[in-house]
Amino acid sequence: MNLEQLFNQYKEETIHGRYITLDSIEPLLQKLNTNNQLKIIGKSVLGKSIYSYEIGEGKTRIFLWSQMHGNESTTTKALFDFLNVLQSGSELAQKLLNAFTFCSIPMLNPDGATLYTRENANKVDLNRDSQELKQPESKLLRMTFESFKPDYCFNLHDQRTIFGVSDTGKPATLSFLAPSYNEEREINESRLKAINLIASINEVLQEYLPNQIGRFDDSFNINCIGDMFQYFGVPTLLFEAGHFANDYEREETRKYVFMALISSFTTLCENVIVDNGIDKYLNIPQNKVVFYDFMYKNIKINYDGIEIITNFAAQYKEELIENQICFNAYVSQIGDLENYFGHFEYDAKEALYKDDFDNIPKLNQKADFYLDNNIKVVNGMIKI
Repeated sequence: MNLEQLFNQYKEETIHGRYITLDSIEPLLQKLNTNNQLKIIGKSVLGKSIYSYEIGEGKTRIFLWSQMHGNESTTTKALFDFLNVLQSGSELAQKLLNAFTFCSIPMLNPDGATLYTRENANKVDLNRDSQELKQPESKLLRMTFESFKPDYCFNLHDQRTIFGVSDTGKPATLSFLAPSYNEEREINESRLKAINLIASINEVLQEYLPNQIGRFDDSFNINCIGDMFQYFGVPTLLFEAGHFANDYEREETRKYVFMALISSFTTLCENVIVDNGIDKYLNIPQNKVVFYDFMYKNIKINYDGIEIITNFAAQYKEELIENQICFNAYVSQIGDLENYFGHFEYDAKEALYKDDFDNIPKLNQKADFYLDNNIKVVNGMIKI
């Protein structure tokens, strides 16, 4: 199966970019609602509808949810691409619908999606509310979990551009985790199923995304939804959609999430789980904080007549301005930056730094400056 071709065939063209709101997806949900598969399961803090979409007649029950964090929209896009496959009437669709029953909540946190925030409207991180269940969105997720009784859970997220694949200098475009179910991070039958499935997904995706897949930290936190569901004995997989080179809109990453979903279910359907899954899972390199969006090396700075050579880094902040996500670069670190990488790197070769203030880079200052080799930097990018 050519996963790239499959993605191009079923990509949902009406949604793209980072700002995906309830208004973006409601028309798509209505279009997919061909046989009363769509339900409003409840309301958000601000009264927005939260939908579930259930399709399939198979024995194995798959529960997926996305945009628990409102500003993590990549997996939402990929989920709709996947739902297009299920609705296509193709041989693959029939195979999957006969093997599985899928229940998805495409947008658990519609208020956070509108505000483009991680938290809900009460400023609560829903992924830290699995025990107390104080928020309506958390209660709806738990209610759906308990009524649907899944055999597998797919917890779909985005991660920041700061993550790389260990120390390889490659961005972690996708990262996976079979969450722990206890403090000791032991492996029981439930967690082993998730581990084996991730190992299988990784083997398939290495063909398309070599050396850009990481393994997320498995520290146990019962307040996290994935850890809780694993604790309940349901194999749970965490997907983290990360950065691909020059893909801040996450359209390339979206493709790889889609591929991961398809390979998950074809693997389960065909029962081609890998041998020695634990070893293969643990051999996926650890996700690691090693990246900045911009890194400027060998910059000359004049400190009161004393010239020094240093490096500094800048990081984008994603800011919602007039219903658009603006990527604004700010200075985030100054120093040797050893063992770190930049998605964009520039060697100034000891060119002198100047800006419109006092000619010294400062933390949280906009990344707008000049170098005396006729280089102008605007919002982090070189303008010659």
